[in-house]
Amino acid sequence: MSKLNPTIARVTKRIIERSKPGRQDYLELMDREADRAPEREQISCSNLAHAFAGALDDQAAMKADRGPNIGIVNAYNDMLSAHQPYGRYPERMKIYAREVGATAQVAGGVPAMCDGVTQGQDGMELSLFSRDVIALGTAVALSHAMYDGVVCLGICDKIVPGLVIGALRFGHLPVIFVPSGPMPSGIANKEKQRVRQLYAEGKVGREELLASEMGSYHAPGTCTFYGTANSNQMMMEMMGLHIPGSAFVQPGTKLRQALDRRAVHRLAELAGTRERTFARCVDEKAIVNAAIGLLATGGSTNHAIHIPAMARAAGIMFDWDDLAELSSAVPLIARVYPNGPGDVNQFHAAGGMGYVIGELLDAGLCHSDIATVSEGGLAEYAREPGLDEAEALVWRDVGPSGDDSMLRPASSPFQPDGGMRLVTGNLGRGCFKSSAVEPERWTIEAPCAIFEDQAAVAEAFKAGELDRDVVVVVRFQGPRANGMPELHKLTPILGVLQDRGYRVALVTDGRMSGASGKVPAAIHVTPEAYGGGALAQLRDGDVVRVCAATGELSTGADLASREAMPDPDHQRGVGRELFAMFRDGADGAERGASAMLAAAGF
Repeated sequence: MSKLNPTIARVTKRIIERSKPGRQDYLELMDREADRAPEREQISCSNLAHAFAGALDDQAAMKADRGPNIGIVNAYNDMLSAHQPYGRYPERMKIYAREVGATAQVAGGVPAMCDGVTQGQDGMELSLFSRDVIALGTAVALSHAMYDGVVCLGICDKIVPGLVIGALRFGHLPVIFVPSGPMPSGIANKEKQRVRQLYAEGKVGREELLASEMGSYHAPGTCTFYGTANSNQMMMEMMGLHIPGSAFVQPGTKLRQALDRRAVHRLAELAGTRERTFARCVDEKAIVNAAIGLLATGGSTNHAIHIPAMARAAGIMFDWDDLAELSSAVPLIARVYPNGPGDVNQFHAAGGMGYVIGELLDAGLCHSDIATVSEGGLAEYAREPGLDEAEALVWRDVGPSGDDSMLRPASSPFQPDGGMRLVTGNLGRGCFKSSAVEPERWTIEAPCAIFEDQAAVAEAFKAGELDRDVVVVVRFQGPRANGMPELHKLTPILGVLQDRGYRVALVTDGRMSGASGKVPAAIHVTPEAYGGGALAQLRDGDVVRVCAATGELSTGADLASREAMPDPDHQRGVGRELFAMFRDGADGAERGASAMLAAAGF
């Protein structure tokens, strides 16, 4: 294991120094919460009776206070393929708990949106703020003072960050995250992308498109592309919050069940101890490790928003300058679709997270000395789990990459720096996912075409108005404008224009999907257009320059002499009016785009 890279050491030190007041306040609060947590005998009999009443099989054990009681926060629903397996988890986990003299109860459920279902629909405007709702729901679930440890059942886009934020307010307890794993591989993701572009061009119909999509999304489990859901699982490994190697083991397998069982047993071991509480595990080094994993694997751009939000909930201040500087030191050692040919199942088979963590540790490119939920440090996560002849859980060395088109050593990476770059200028600050874009397209300078929703872009595309070199600007898509929806429908359209030979880029204060791919894009632009950000002063035809190589996002137009375009009215329907307080209170994308954290003063 090499000495820590000096850039990573410098950035980490800066984050620690910057975060001292907030981090100290947070840890002092967690220590007070631990000190004041009531013993069972201090809770009134009436309160206990209510808590025990539904636990028919465990009432005697709970009454006798025989062992720790584990709270399960469950994001189950069977509309979301990744979360469908969670339906049976609580009953299994209660059995696993009894095996070690513990008990378990479902503390509460939290909502779990599928962005794949709401993409391009009005409901997508609730998606980002569902993270705050999930955090609040987690806090409600854990507010009953009945739990000695927490299992969080969640995988997908906003769900894991929301669970992390909520659970951090109960950071005096140990917390383990338990994924359910990816669905088996379906049709190749490249083929799915090809059919989507053909549909965008009108060359195939809805029947062919639906058949293609159902061939890709076809079974319980996480979608197999490397989007936000699977990037979440990567981060939980990099932060040491899973049982090692849990991220990409498929549902319904004996190995999956063994890992889930071990999570409950381990949580029972941690109950009542203070060395590996959630507050101690999620520290500055763990946050830096999450960002390093994102960069090293070319993960979802959504985490440029989620990492700062999760960090704030732990009293830690992390910003895009930190992300950009880390990116300069962290090589891209994984290519998983949409950044490469294979999906997460192939990634896992080639060595997966065990290989990635092992390479990063050996090269001194991440923090080894973090507190993990496992017995040791991060080195335990550089191995892969398996079952021996007796079907007992064991961990083995990963060995070399099983597919160098997908995983490479840090000494011979796909590119020398990470998959995310910061672009800045007189149009604001934004993120550019360079890992998915060919280097010859890292710089685009062209007249802009301005839109205020993705449907208008689609109409202009169909009319042939975008058949040229163009920077497509989609504004008033930020958190305060409409909840910052993903603009996933733009990907096939812009991909077609690029394939036709045009030099095309996207600039937006909205988000792109975690599956955003080959088209250069400056996204999450802050300040957002709503409220007078620079994007609101752009006009059609202004020449815009987007350059990942130099980190530039600018225009030569005289913005200072112009009035900003008026803010659009907020839309109603699909429950959007209920989220007015989240829009009104949201802060900028770089701080995590959260009304809840802003209101809490973090």
